[in-house]
Amino acid sequence: MLIADDEAPARAKLRRYLAEAPDFEVVGEADGGRSALEQVAALKPDVLFLDVQMPDIDGFGVVEALPADALPRIVFVTAHDAYALRAFEVHAFDYLLKPVSPQRFAALLARLRADAAPARTGDAETRLAALLEALPQPQRYAAHLLLEDGGRARFVEVERIDRIEADRNYLVVHAEGRSHRLRGTLERMAARLDPARFLRANRSTLVRIAAVREVTPWPDGEYRLLLGDGSRVTWTRRYVDAAPPSLLLRP
Repeated sequence: MLIADDEAPARAKLRRYLAEAPDFEVVGEADGGRSALEQVAALKPDVLFLDVQMPDIDGFGVVEALPADALPRIVFVTAHDAYALRAFEVHAFDYLLKPVSPQRFAALLARLRADAAPARTGDAETRLAALLEALPQPQRYAAHLLLEDGGRARFVEVERIDRIEADRNYLVVHAEGRSHRLRGTLERMAARLDPARFLRANRSTLVRIAAVREVTPWPDGEYRLLLGDGSRVTWTRRYVDAAPPSLLLRP
């Protein structure tokens, strides 16, 4: 088990509870989202206790960046509102509402014992995809994305991104002539990015508006977009019609 929480007293409380359950082992602690991702990749825990509110990368960002080959059972530890808790209860393995009571923690351990068999990767990915869809939408637009790059991870400014394409439960982010895979859905990514800077061109593609070099009218009310990296994207009629009035003025 891995405990990820930026508050040391909260981590200590979970560790104390787990010390009374000898059939569970704490393999590590993380004091932030970035550290949690590094330790999940290195330690591959079966269970991740994940605080929602952390200063560097919040719990939602950690979920979106989890590596495909290390999908733990996610137990959110949160003080969020009832809407968020209902979503977590349906799609995450479980949640703990702060302050965590001994009785509630005992019930969680009973569930974990009953579900001791390793989850199949496909089932875990399906649950995680459902969780990503249910997460509350962010209140502020992202300025950076955390992307893997040659075995490392780095923050990339969204202004350096050309386009983002959907690939099942993943996204392919094209930035500075390179491609990066990221877990998540296009709908949630669109909600994280400023609509004044990013355009939903079709069902599977987001483009940064400033990266568009040429717009060519296409049949049936569609357009072809030529991006600065040389790629071409079709802006379909459905999304042309859905563009906000502040973005598009047509004769």
